[in-house]
Amino acid sequence: MFSQTLSMLFLLTVAGCQFAQPHAEDDFKRLFDGQSLKGWQLVAPKGGGYGVTNLVENGVTNAVIYCAKGGGGNLLSEKTYSDFVLRFDFKLTEGANNGLAIRAPNQAGNLAYDGLELQILDAGYKGKLKPEQFHGSVYNVAAAKQGALKPAGEWNSQEVIARGRRIPVRLNGTQILDVDINSITDPATLVKHPGLFRPGGHIGFLGHNDEVFFKNIRIKELVKVDLSNVPPKGFRTLFNGTNLAGWQGLAARPNNNPIKRAALTSDQRRNVQAEADANMTAHWKAETGTIIFDGHGRSLQTTRDYRDFEMLVDWKITAKGDSGIYLRGTPQVQMWDPRGDDNPRAAKGSGGLYNNQSEGNAKDPIVNADHIVGDWNRFRILMIDERVHVFLNGRLVVKNTILENLWDRTQPPFREGAIELQAHGSPLWFKNLYIREIQ
Repeated sequence: MFSQTLSMLFLLTVAGCQFAQPHAEDDFKRLFDGQSLKGWQLVAPKGGGYGVTNLVENGVTNAVIYCAKGGGGNLLSEKTYSDFVLRFDFKLTEGANNGLAIRAPNQAGNLAYDGLELQILDAGYKGKLKPEQFHGSVYNVAAAKQGALKPAGEWNSQEVIARGRRIPVRLNGTQILDVDINSITDPATLVKHPGLFRPGGHIGFLGHNDEVFFKNIRIKELVKVDLSNVPPKGFRTLFNGTNLAGWQGLAARPNNNPIKRAALTSDQRRNVQAEADANMTAHWKAETGTIIFDGHGRSLQTTRDYRDFEMLVDWKITAKGDSGIYLRGTPQVQMWDPRGDDNPRAAKGSGGLYNNQSEGNAKDPIVNADHIVGDWNRFRILMIDERVHVFLNGRLVVKNTILENLWDRTQPPFREGAIELQAHGSPLWFKNLYIREIQ
C-alpha cells in the first residue's frame, strides 16, 4: 500500500509539472540530424523557405537549420507531440521575427491562433509591440519577462516544457514565462485562439521573411497521466463513474423546450421532472465507469446550469446512430455515424452545429475527424458567450461559430443552461465527462 501511495504521489507531482531535478541531456532525442531536414515538413513555404548549412564561428563549425532572408513558412516536425521538454539554440539577425509552434496542426496559415506560438523575436525589432508579443511570449496571449535575450548575432539557449496546460519557458538559464492556459479567461482571447486548447500536435518554426538560425534541437517526451474518470487539472467531473448523481431526465415535449419549461408552475415543474426522472432510470445507467443509454427513452441533462465553459467528453455510437450534446439547453453539437450511403450530411462527420441555419454560421464540421463506428471519440467543446469551438479527436472541426437558438431564433443562445446528452433512438456510451467553468 505504501509503495502504491508513493507511485500515485509521483504521478500527481509529474502531472502538476513540479520537476525537482532538471532533465538529463541523455534522455533527449535529436530533432535535427545535422545534415538535412529529415523528419521535418515545410508547409506553405515562402521565398527560400528553410535550409541546412554549416556555420564556422570562432573556428568552430556548427550545423544549423536556417530560415532564409525573404523566406520562411511553417517548418513543422513530421511527428506530433503532447507533453514534452524541448531544448534548442537560436541566433537572430537584427530585427528578426520568427516563432516556435507547439501542439500545432499540420497546415498553412497563422498557427499563433490554430496552434500555440511562442514568439521568437529580436529585441531590436522595429515594429510597435504589445507586452504579449515580445520574445518568449505566448503570442497575443501571455507576456514573457524581458531582459534575458542576448543581442542579435549571439546564440541563445531556450527550454520549453509543455505539461498539460502548464507552459514554463527558460531562456539562457532565466525563467521568462510560466503560464497556466486555464488562467486565460478573456472571452475575446479565447474565441480567437482555439489552438490554446489542443492537447498535442507538431513542433515547428514559423518564418516571417527574416534570417534566423537554429541548432541543437532536441526533445524529451513526458509520460501523460491518464486516469479514467479523474479530471485534468482545472476541471471537475460531470460524471463520477459510479452513478448518475448530478444528472436528471429531460421532460417530454413540449417541456423539453427551456422556454416552455420555465413557464410551468412550481407544482407542474415538479410533476414533469418526476416523470422525466422515471424515464431516465428506465433507460440510462452507470456501469464500469461509463454512462450507457439503451436506445429508448429521452435525453439526459445536468441538474445545474452552466454559462461559459470548456467541456471534455468521450463518446461511442452504433452504426447509423445519432445523438448530440446540447449546450446551455440548446441543440446541438452533432454526433453520428459518418456514413454516406443514405445521409450526405452524416458523411461530413460529427461535431457540427446541426441546427444552425443563418448564412455565416456554419452548421457542418470543417473536416471529418470521426473514428470508425464502435471506437471511442473525444470532444473538446468551448462555449464562450454565443460562440463555440469544437475539437473532435484533437482536430478543430468548429471554429468560433455562433450557436443559434433553436427555441427562439430571434434571440442568442441562453446565457446559461443545462448540458444535455441527446437520446435519438440509438444506443450510446459516454465516459470521462469533465467541465471547466470560465468566469
